[in-house]
Amino acid sequence: MKDRIRLNLALQGGGAHGAFTWGVLDRLLEEPWFEIEGISGTSAGAMNALMLAEGWRKNRVEGAREQLALFWEELMQPVNLSGNALGDAVGWLWQSISSHLSPYDLNPFDINPLRGLLEKSVDFEALRRASPFKLYIAATAIDNGKLKLFRENELRVEHLLASACLPKLHQAVEIEGKYYWDGGFAGNPVLYPLLMEGKSLDLLMVLLQPMERAGLPTSSQAIADRVAELGFQTAFMREMRAVILMQQRLKRRPWLLGNLERRFRHLRFHLVGPDETLASLHRSTKYDTSRSFLYELRDRGRDQASRFISLHGNKLGKRTSCVLQRNFL
Repeated sequence: MKDRIRLNLALQGGGAHGAFTWGVLDRLLEEPWFEIEGISGTSAGAMNALMLAEGWRKNRVEGAREQLALFWEELMQPVNLSGNALGDAVGWLWQSISSHLSPYDLNPFDINPLRGLLEKSVDFEALRRASPFKLYIAATAIDNGKLKLFRENELRVEHLLASACLPKLHQAVEIEGKYYWDGGFAGNPVLYPLLMEGKSLDLLMVLLQPMERAGLPTSSQAIADRVAELGFQTAFMREMRAVILMQQRLKRRPWLLGNLERRFRHLRFHLVGPDETLASLHRSTKYDTSRSFLYELRDRGRDQASRFISLHGNKLGKRTSCVLQRNFL
């Protein structure tokens, strides 16, 4: 591919599994054709969006790759505490404790190590003045369940903490008198601002959850896991379904020639999803920040991105590369 392709990116959240998205972005950044117009991000997707933008602001492609790596490496547990067995145990422990005690009991002073890492990693004032991309950081308003999007020209640490605020682990984040939880409840990832406000017709979605799961959950734990997963996926599925139905409707009405109608007719969708290993991981591994695990996820993300480029790279800028009806209708 010789021509540069400008994409909009929608980055799904998923805790530590966001290291997979790190790998996808790291591989895409190696491509000379890769350009970005806007990014929507939820939770871990918001962190990846932020680091991508901040790094690009500093030193374009190389700065973005370095910024992403520094962020995820800062999250990693020390080598002597790493290991999948320990990571699994920590995840299970947190799930067990949080089912009986709230973060207001467990962490009354609301200590969040992520705050210090974000403050150290990002010059928010500089990014607000000169973000290289449009950013849409998703959070969920607790009082009414509405989606709240924070833009690049207003971003502060609190907005990122709100996007990643799991209510069983962290106290709600207060912003201008309103309280917010994780953006995944309202959109994971969010599409409409990229579709309505962007100029690029190509949207690449990077997902951490599979589109469907085989088998019926019957144990109490399996049911709870699937309920939690659906809670962070249904808004995205509804949004995609609405977009597809709109495209189908517009094909039957070719005389509608407004700017929005023309744009929706020609939108092109692309998808990088989890490989079989990531899709099979238990929900508790979203808390696993062991060094070996995060590097493994990064490498899997790079592999999936390479596979996408090999199979569908020639479709970018020309046509949709994923089967929308099969996945979303």
